[in-house]
Amino acid sequence: MRAAWPVRLVLWALVAIFVLWPGLFAPLLRPLAPPGMPVVYDRASLSGLTAWHLGLVAAAIVPSALMAIGLAILVTRPAGADFLPLARALGGFGQTFPPVAVLALAVPVVGFGAWPTLIALFLYGLLPILENALAGLTGVPPSVMLAADGMGMTPRQRLVRVELPLAAPLIVEGVRISAVIAISTAAIGSTVAAPGLGEVIIAGLNANNMAFVVQGGLLTAALALIVHDALGLAGGLVGPRGARARTAAA
Repeated sequence: MRAAWPVRLVLWALVAIFVLWPGLFAPLLRPLAPPGMPVVYDRASLSGLTAWHLGLVAAAIVPSALMAIGLAILVTRPAGADFLPLARALGGFGQTFPPVAVLALAVPVVGFGAWPTLIALFLYGLLPILENALAGLTGVPPSVMLAADGMGMTPRQRLVRVELPLAAPLIVEGVRISAVIAISTAAIGSTVAAPGLGEVIIAGLNANNMAFVVQGGLLTAALALIVHDALGLAGGLVGPRGARARTAAA
Protein backbone atom coordinates (compact mmCIF):
# COMPACT_ATOMS: atom_id res chain seq x y z
CA MET A 1 0.00 0.00 0.00
CA ARG A 2 2.81 2.42 0.85
CA ALA A 3 4.26 1.98 -2.64
CA ALA A 4 1.06 3.41 -4.09
CA TRP A 5 1.27 6.66 -2.13
CA PRO A 6 3.69 8.42 -4.52
CA VAL A 7 1.18 7.76 -7.33
CA ARG A 8 -1.64 9.10 -5.21
CA LEU A 9 0.31 12.24 -4.31
CA VAL A 10 0.98 12.84 -8.00
CA LEU A 11 -2.76 12.46 -8.67
CA TRP A 12 -3.58 14.98 -5.95
CA ALA A 13 -1.06 17.42 -7.40
CA LEU A 14 -2.39 17.02 -10.95
CA VAL A 15 -5.96 17.60 -9.80
CA ALA A 16 -4.92 20.75 -7.93
CA ILE A 17 -3.06 22.06 -10.97
CA PHE A 18 -5.95 21.29 -13.30
CA VAL A 19 -8.49 22.98 -11.03
CA LEU A 20 -6.37 26.12 -10.62
CA TRP A 21 -4.85 26.34 -14.12
CA PRO A 22 -6.98 24.23 -16.50
CA GLY A 23 -5.59 26.04 -19.53
CA LEU A 24 -2.32 24.12 -19.12
CA PHE A 25 -4.16 20.94 -20.14
CA ALA A 26 -5.83 22.44 -23.22
CA PRO A 27 -3.41 20.75 -25.70
CA LEU A 28 -4.37 17.34 -24.31
CA LEU A 29 -8.10 18.06 -24.55
CA ARG A 30 -8.09 19.87 -27.90
CA PRO A 31 -8.58 16.70 -30.05
CA LEU A 32 -11.85 16.05 -28.18
CA ALA A 33 -13.37 19.48 -28.85
CA PRO A 34 -15.24 20.28 -32.08
CA PRO A 35 -13.59 22.88 -34.34
CA GLY A 36 -14.23 26.42 -33.17
CA MET A 37 -15.48 25.29 -29.74
CA PRO A 38 -13.72 26.09 -26.45
CA VAL A 39 -11.54 23.32 -25.09
CA VAL A 40 -11.65 24.17 -21.40
CA TYR A 41 -14.99 24.93 -19.76
CA ASP A 42 -15.20 28.71 -19.45
CA ARG A 43 -18.74 29.54 -18.28
CA ALA A 44 -17.61 29.28 -14.65
CA SER A 45 -14.28 28.63 -12.95
CA LEU A 46 -13.46 24.98 -12.38
CA SER A 47 -12.12 25.85 -8.93
CA GLY A 48 -15.46 27.40 -7.98
CA LEU A 49 -17.46 24.47 -9.34
CA THR A 50 -15.18 22.02 -7.55
CA ALA A 51 -15.64 23.89 -4.28
CA TRP A 52 -19.41 23.87 -4.76
CA HIS A 53 -19.37 20.16 -5.57
CA LEU A 54 -17.42 19.25 -2.45
CA GLY A 55 -19.48 21.67 -0.38
CA LEU A 56 -22.73 20.00 -1.43
CA VAL A 57 -21.31 16.60 -0.53
CA ALA A 58 -20.09 17.77 2.88
CA ALA A 59 -23.35 19.60 3.62
CA ALA A 60 -25.29 16.39 2.94
CA ILE A 61 -22.96 13.79 4.46
CA VAL A 62 -22.38 15.55 7.81
CA PRO A 63 -26.07 15.58 8.86
CA SER A 64 -26.53 12.14 7.30
CA ALA A 65 -23.67 10.80 9.45
CA LEU A 66 -25.00 12.47 12.59
CA MET A 67 -28.45 11.01 12.05
CA ALA A 68 -27.16 7.53 11.16
CA ILE A 69 -24.79 7.38 14.14
CA GLY A 70 -27.52 8.70 16.43
CA LEU A 71 -29.91 6.01 15.20
CA ALA A 72 -27.24 3.34 15.65
CA ILE A 73 -26.63 4.46 19.23
CA LEU A 74 -30.36 4.52 19.95
CA VAL A 75 -31.12 1.03 18.65
CA THR A 76 -28.10 -0.54 20.36
CA ARG A 77 -29.36 0.64 23.78
CA PRO A 78 -31.85 -1.61 25.59
CA ALA A 79 -34.54 1.09 25.53
CA GLY A 80 -34.31 1.53 21.75
CA ALA A 81 -33.71 -2.02 20.55
CA ASP A 82 -37.30 -2.31 19.27
CA PHE A 83 -36.64 0.50 16.79
CA LEU A 84 -33.90 -1.41 14.94
CA PRO A 85 -36.17 -2.60 12.07
CA LEU A 86 -37.51 0.94 11.65
CA ALA A 87 -34.00 2.42 11.55
CA ARG A 88 -32.87 -0.10 8.94
CA ALA A 89 -36.01 0.54 6.89
CA LEU A 90 -35.26 4.27 6.92
CA GLY A 91 -31.69 3.71 5.79
CA GLY A 92 -32.78 1.21 3.15
CA PHE A 93 -35.38 3.61 1.77
CA GLY A 94 -32.71 6.20 1.13
CA GLN A 95 -30.63 3.69 -0.87
CA THR A 96 -33.42 2.05 -2.84
CA PHE A 97 -35.23 5.25 -3.87
CA PRO A 98 -33.38 6.56 -6.97
CA PRO A 99 -31.72 9.97 -6.50
CA VAL A 100 -33.25 11.17 -9.77
CA ALA A 101 -36.71 10.42 -8.37
CA VAL A 102 -35.85 12.31 -5.17
CA LEU A 103 -34.82 15.30 -7.27
CA ALA A 104 -38.06 15.16 -9.26
CA LEU A 105 -40.16 15.04 -6.08
CA ALA A 106 -38.12 17.67 -4.22
CA VAL A 107 -38.12 20.36 -6.93
CA PRO A 108 -41.85 21.19 -6.62
CA VAL A 109 -41.41 21.48 -2.84
CA VAL A 110 -38.09 23.33 -2.41
CA GLY A 111 -37.51 24.64 -5.93
CA PHE A 112 -34.49 24.40 -8.19
CA GLY A 113 -30.94 24.76 -6.92
CA ALA A 114 -28.91 23.01 -4.26
CA TRP A 115 -31.69 21.86 -1.92
CA PRO A 116 -33.05 18.95 -4.02
CA THR A 117 -29.51 17.61 -4.40
CA LEU A 118 -28.82 17.96 -0.68
CA ILE A 119 -31.97 15.99 0.13
CA ALA A 120 -31.07 13.23 -2.33
CA LEU A 121 -27.48 12.94 -1.06
CA PHE A 122 -28.62 13.02 2.57
CA LEU A 123 -31.00 10.09 2.05
CA TYR A 124 -28.51 8.18 -0.10
CA GLY A 125 -25.78 8.46 2.52
CA LEU A 126 -27.70 7.05 5.48
CA LEU A 127 -27.48 3.29 4.94
CA PRO A 128 -23.69 2.71 4.69
CA ILE A 129 -23.03 4.84 7.77
CA LEU A 130 -25.89 3.29 9.73
CA GLU A 131 -24.87 -0.30 8.97
CA ASN A 132 -21.21 0.33 9.73
CA ALA A 133 -22.07 2.10 12.98
CA LEU A 134 -24.31 -0.82 13.97
CA ALA A 135 -21.55 -3.29 13.16
CA GLY A 136 -19.02 -1.29 15.15
CA LEU A 137 -21.19 -0.79 18.22
CA THR A 138 -22.47 -4.37 18.35
CA GLY A 139 -18.99 -5.74 17.71
CA VAL A 140 -17.46 -4.46 20.93
CA PRO A 141 -16.25 -7.60 22.81
CA PRO A 142 -18.43 -8.51 25.82
CA SER A 143 -15.30 -8.77 27.97
CA VAL A 144 -14.52 -5.12 27.27
CA MET A 145 -18.05 -4.13 28.21
CA LEU A 146 -17.81 -6.11 31.45
CA ALA A 147 -14.47 -4.49 32.24
CA ALA A 148 -16.00 -1.04 31.73
CA ASP A 149 -18.90 -1.93 34.01
CA GLY A 150 -16.42 -3.29 36.59
CA MET A 151 -14.62 0.06 36.56
CA GLY A 152 -17.86 1.73 37.59
CA MET A 153 -18.55 3.52 34.32
CA THR A 154 -22.05 4.81 33.71
CA PRO A 155 -23.76 3.80 30.44
CA ARG A 156 -22.95 7.25 29.02
CA GLN A 157 -19.29 7.00 30.01
CA ARG A 158 -19.05 3.51 28.57
CA LEU A 159 -20.51 4.72 25.27
CA VAL A 160 -18.20 7.72 24.98
CA ARG A 161 -14.99 6.17 26.33
CA VAL A 162 -15.25 2.58 25.14
CA GLU A 163 -17.90 1.81 22.53
CA LEU A 164 -17.54 4.78 20.20
CA PRO A 165 -13.71 4.71 20.13
CA LEU A 166 -13.75 0.98 19.30
CA ALA A 167 -16.46 1.47 16.67
CA ALA A 168 -14.84 4.60 15.18
CA PRO A 169 -12.83 2.87 12.40
CA LEU A 170 -15.96 1.16 11.05
CA ILE A 171 -17.99 4.34 11.36
CA VAL A 172 -15.38 6.30 9.40
CA GLU A 173 -15.40 3.56 6.77
CA GLY A 174 -19.16 4.01 6.42
CA VAL A 175 -18.70 7.77 6.01
CA ARG A 176 -16.00 7.03 3.44
CA ILE A 177 -18.33 4.87 1.37
CA SER A 178 -21.16 7.40 1.56
CA ALA A 179 -18.89 10.32 0.64
CA VAL A 180 -17.47 8.58 -2.42
CA ILE A 181 -20.96 7.64 -3.62
CA ALA A 182 -22.16 11.20 -2.97
CA ILE A 183 -19.35 12.77 -5.01
CA SER A 184 -20.38 10.76 -8.05
CA THR A 185 -24.11 11.18 -7.45
CA ALA A 186 -23.86 14.94 -6.88
CA ALA A 187 -23.13 15.42 -10.58
CA ILE A 188 -26.80 14.78 -11.41
CA GLY A 189 -27.73 17.75 -9.26
CA SER A 190 -26.84 20.03 -12.15
CA THR A 191 -30.00 18.84 -13.90
CA VAL A 192 -31.94 20.88 -11.31
CA ALA A 193 -29.53 23.84 -11.37
CA ALA A 194 -27.35 22.80 -8.44
CA PRO A 195 -23.81 24.14 -8.91
CA GLY A 196 -21.10 21.53 -9.32
CA LEU A 197 -19.02 19.58 -11.79
CA GLY A 198 -22.12 18.05 -13.34
CA GLU A 199 -22.59 21.44 -14.98
CA VAL A 200 -19.46 20.82 -17.06
CA ILE A 201 -20.63 17.36 -18.13
CA ILE A 202 -24.11 18.55 -19.08
CA ALA A 203 -22.70 21.50 -21.04
CA GLY A 204 -20.49 19.08 -22.95
CA LEU A 205 -23.40 16.80 -23.77
CA ASN A 206 -25.57 19.71 -24.92
CA ALA A 207 -22.82 21.11 -27.14
CA ASN A 208 -21.50 17.71 -28.27
CA ASN A 209 -18.15 18.76 -26.82
CA MET A 210 -16.41 15.69 -25.46
CA ALA A 211 -13.61 17.84 -24.02
CA PHE A 212 -16.07 19.23 -21.47
CA VAL A 213 -17.50 15.79 -20.72
CA VAL A 214 -14.05 14.28 -20.17
CA GLN A 215 -12.77 17.06 -17.92
CA GLY A 216 -15.95 17.05 -15.82
CA GLY A 217 -16.03 13.27 -15.56
CA LEU A 218 -12.34 12.80 -14.83
CA LEU A 219 -12.31 15.59 -12.25
CA THR A 220 -15.32 14.07 -10.46
CA ALA A 221 -13.66 10.64 -10.45
CA ALA A 222 -10.38 12.10 -9.19
CA LEU A 223 -12.15 13.90 -6.35
CA ALA A 224 -13.80 10.62 -5.35
CA LEU A 225 -10.41 8.89 -5.22
CA ILE A 226 -8.86 11.72 -3.20
CA VAL A 227 -11.68 11.74 -0.65
CA HIS A 228 -11.52 7.94 -0.50
CA ASP A 229 -7.81 8.10 0.34
CA ALA A 230 -8.18 10.98 2.80
CA LEU A 231 -10.93 9.27 4.77
CA GLY A 232 -8.93 6.05 4.65
CA LEU A 233 -6.12 7.90 6.41
CA ALA A 234 -8.60 9.30 8.92
CA GLY A 235 -9.91 5.82 9.60
CA GLY A 236 -6.42 4.67 10.51
CA LEU A 237 -6.00 7.50 12.99
CA VAL A 238 -9.18 6.99 14.99
CA GLY A 239 -9.91 4.30 17.54
CA PRO A 240 -7.53 2.63 19.99
CA ARG A 241 -5.11 1.41 17.32
CA GLY A 242 -4.71 4.89 15.88
CA ALA A 243 -4.33 6.35 19.36
CA ARG A 244 -1.55 3.88 20.15
CA ALA A 245 0.19 4.71 16.90
CA ARG A 246 0.03 8.45 17.64
CA THR A 247 1.35 7.87 21.15
CA ALA A 248 4.25 5.76 19.83
CA ALA A 249 5.10 8.38 17.21
CA ALA A 250 5.19 11.07 19.87
